[in-house]
Amino acid sequence: MPTTKYTNNEQVTAHIAKLPKNIQPAVTYLRELMLAIDDEISEHIKWNSPAFYYSGAMSAFNAKEYKRDILVMNLRKDKIMCVLPTGMVIKNNTEILEGNYTDGRRIIYFRDLDDIQLKAPLLKNAIKEWLALVEK
Repeated sequence: MPTTKYTNNEQVTAHIAKLPKNIQPAVTYLRELMLAIDDEISEHIKWNSPAFYYSGAMSAFNAKEYKRDILVMNLRKDKIMCVLPTGMVIKNNTEILEGNYTDGRRIIYFRDLDDIQLKAPLLKNAIKEWLALVEK
């Protein structure tokens, strides 16, 4: 019997549908926000979580450097932790970007939907800065 191959978007939609009902609106809003920032931001499931990556042309790089990855959600019971694997390149928006990890990642914590909506302009600016720094 043939198996159905789902698109990345369908996989993310299915993943969100399986989340606890209280967190679905926040994750959906964050998803829509990220995808609306730029046409070259795409989504998929990475590390069993919704994740966003740059889908445009890039210079060659070692895949272990995660240069294409923009943001990976890490869904917790009391917050949404968003990991930006190469977030250290973003110099502005230090109001929401946390951490000083040697591997170059930065983290953004959101409590709930209201917190995401409040910080949405800062998140957009951070992602736009990241996109401006992509090595094409």
